[in-house]
Amino acid sequence: MLYIFSGLPGTGKSTLSAALARELRATYLRVDVVEQAMRVAGTWVDGPAGYIVCYEIASQNLRLGLDVIADTVNPIHETRQAWCDVARALEIPFMEIEVVCSDEREHRHRIATRVTDIPGLDLPTWDEVKTRQYDVWDRDHIVIDTAHQSVTESLMTLHEQLDRERRKFN
Repeated sequence: MLYIFSGLPGTGKSTLSAALARELRATYLRVDVVEQAMRVAGTWVDGPAGYIVCYEIASQNLRLGLDVIADTVNPIHETRQAWCDVARALEIPFMEIEVVCSDEREHRHRIATRVTDIPGLDLPTWDEVKTRQYDVWDRDHIVIDTAHQSVTESLMTLHEQLDRERRKFN
C-alpha cells in the first residue's frame, strides 16, 4: 500500500505520517529530508527533483512488497497525480491523505514555534505558508483536521478513515 500524505507545512503532516510509519513499520519517505540532503551535496533542488527521487525510492520499495508512506506537501495536481501514477504502474493500492489545520490561529502558532528536526533545513515563515500555491483537491481523499486534536486523537481518526477506505478494496 502507498500512503500519500499531503498538506501545508505546520499542519501536523510529518508528525502523523511518521507515527503511522512507525506503527506499520513502513518505508517512510519525507521529501524535506531528500531535498536537504541534495542541498548538502550541492545539488540543485528547486523544482521537482526531490519529488522525483522520492517517486523512484517509493517505487523500488513497493516492488519489494513494502508499504510506503510519502510525506510531501503535494501542493499541485501534478505532484498528487504523479504519486497515484507510481501506485497504478505497479498495480498497488494507495490512499491519499490530506492533513489540514482549520484553525488559522493554531496553524500560525505552530509555524511560529516549531523547530526543525532536519539539520540545516530552513523552515518556512507564516507568510510563505499562506502565499504558497496549494491547489484545491479535485477528487475524493481522506482529510484529517489536526486543529483541535492531539497526535493520538488525529492518529485514531486516521485509522478509522483508513479502515473505512480499506473495506472498499475488499
